[in-house]
Amino acid sequence: KELLELINIVLVVQQDQVRVVEEVFHKNKNMHSDNLIMIFIRNPELGKVKTRLAKTIGDEKALHIYNLLLNHTNKVTKGVNADKAVFYSDYINSNDQWKIDGFLQLSQKGSELGEKMTNAFLKAFSMGYKKVIIIGSDCFDLSEKLITDAFDILKESEVVLGPAKDGGYYLLGMKTFYASLFQNKSWSTKSVLSETLLDLSNLNIKFKLLPTLSDIDEEKDWKMYQNIYEL
Repeated sequence: KELLELINIVLVVQQDQVRVVEEVFHKNKNMHSDNLIMIFIRNPELGKVKTRLAKTIGDEKALHIYNLLLNHTNKVTKGVNADKAVFYSDYINSNDQWKIDGFLQLSQKGSELGEKMTNAFLKAFSMGYKKVIIIGSDCFDLSEKLITDAFDILKESEVVLGPAKDGGYYLLGMKTFYASLFQNKSWSTKSVLSETLLDLSNLNIKFKLLPTLSDIDEEKDWKMYQNIYEL
């Protein structure tokens, strides 16, 4: 009887090991690189995007501008030598350009931005990625070269940040997950970057900054680009 119980225990352990191997394979079967770029987007729907911008130019124009930003972000990321994942705010669109271009499609998980980014980074590292970068979809000045430079910086530094002129950041990359970077932040305010830099300093984390760029949040931001992108 004891021998039979021992055999059953061994069989259960072996089955669990098989399940773990199958799970790891499932997580990694779409990996082509040790690098991952994650793009956080909002589902482009009237009245739900660029709400601060919409207050002065209207919902329809704000949606059009956001679609221009999505197209730009898609263009500058798809050529980067890394795996790509797009995280949708509300639901996954299985028929959009991201799907056509082979981006992994996922949903943002969490109640606020810090929690959503935390869950995205944890998922990425659990999938086996070594260098992970997250960006939004608000910056016309973001380029393929800047993203490539960010991955290069992570060869020597633990963290890379792309500061935004509004006091936030347009890019964050890391090789190890640091939970405090996403805690106790006043998201969408001008203090986010300074609070994040303070965290990095307190933790003695080696980091490097990319050039400061502009996000498109209000009409004054859009005026810098309206002659390039026609409405």
